Amino acid sequence: MRISDADREQVAQVLHQALSEGRITITELEERLSTVYAAKTFGELKPVTADLPGTAGAPSTALQPASGRALGLPDNRVGGHPGSAVSVGVMSGAVRKGSWVLPPQHTSFAFWGGAEIDLRNARFAEKQCTITAVAIMGGIEITVPDDINVDVTGIGLMGSFMLEDKSDAPPAPPTAPTVTINGLGFWGGVVVYRKPAAPKDAPRIES
Repeated sequence: MRISDADREQVAQVLHQALSEGRITITELEERLSTVYAAKTFGELKPVTADLPGTAGAPSTALQPASGRALGLPDNRVGGHPGSAVSVGVMSGAVRKGSWVLPPQHTSFAFWGGAEIDLRNARFAEKQCTITAVAIMGGIEITVPDDINVDVTGIGLMGSFMLEDKSDAPPAPPTAPTVTINGLGFWGGVVVYRKPAAPKDAPRIES
């Protein structure tokens, strides 16, 4: 993938931050900047920051999301004030979607009703988050973007608990957030959909 001037400047910011923290010397900075400004693809940029441990010194705004993930940098969607820890639909519906922060533990319960959780525009309070979904004679739909890691471990008892992959994207990198989805579908169903990430201007809706 070819890069833009803005991409080069963002990586240059990472290097300047590394210099300020003593991770590289001035000479190394000059050498790496020469490589950065001559680079044409992300592949040429990767070695420039490869030996910076976890690129921990990179400011959260140093790279745009797609650029940072392509370079294997920490995901800037991690962090923020956690949103609601529960979503309950009892003979009604509950929705969590748009721009919100998934807490480390979220519980979704549907009884004779339904719940919808959409993480495509969400942030994640921690890199490892868990959703416990319990559907009893009801249904829960959870949509996860294809650029995070998801682990579905729930049980269907006279019901279903399943993952449907609707994306052709490869597995997300280890630096991406990981969401574990467990729970129970009893006379009901929990379906997890893996889909392409949604546009960032999607509205926030919580109920």
